[in-house]
Amino acid sequence: MRSSGGGAGPADMIGALSALVAYFGDLLDRKRADPADDLLSALLAVVDEGDRLSGDELTGMALLLLVAGHETTANLIGNAVHLLCGRPELRDRMAGDPALIPALVEEVLRLESPAATSTYRVTTRPITLGDTTIPAGEQVLVSLLAVNRDPARFPDPDTLDAARDDGGHLAFGHGIHFCLGAPLARLEARIALTRLLARHPGIDLAVPPENLRRRTGLLMHGLESLPVRLSPGPAL
Repeated sequence: MRSSGGGAGPADMIGALSALVAYFGDLLDRKRADPADDLLSALLAVVDEGDRLSGDELTGMALLLLVAGHETTANLIGNAVHLLCGRPELRDRMAGDPALIPALVEEVLRLESPAATSTYRVTTRPITLGDTTIPAGEQVLVSLLAVNRDPARFPDPDTLDAARDDGGHLAFGHGIHFCLGAPLARLEARIALTRLLARHPGIDLAVPPENLRRRTGLLMHGLESLPVRLSPGPAL
């Protein structure tokens, strides 16, 4: 398992993003000329009080749906597999009873959220949090990893407890900023882990744990790569 973007320099990332923007621009042009029963065609057809999405808005929306839906879920699955490889008894329990996997996914979302922080917010008025007042016009970045380990909300918060009642974790945000793709991310993670453990119930790390490296950066929380040793399992 390898996370996308690992080791890429700024020039590589800018080049890749430019190529992706050009790809979506061409694809949107083709959808305008020949609409189909798909999401991009539907976005092109949206009209709100006579106003349509601009070309830049459509491209930005397509990029957001692609990148946000890929990077976060890939890291969620990777973080879950990493945690299971370090806990053989839990791995074996999940492999033997796939009905437990949805609860495990929620606990991984809490303990090792694939998004380390929220996106940037800007205060519109002074806000007091505890003993600190944040003036208006300041950038605010919320650590999702920290709030999801709040001992006032989650007893023994640094422990992976697959039977925990995880209602209230903020891995997907909150309120009007709640993640649009949360149901899909949960479903993808459940399916991926269920199928992986069915095929390879004894999956384990192929390298010493100390050789694994975390991704750098503020937003994504995951590993640069996750070398695993696949165990034989029943053919599916």
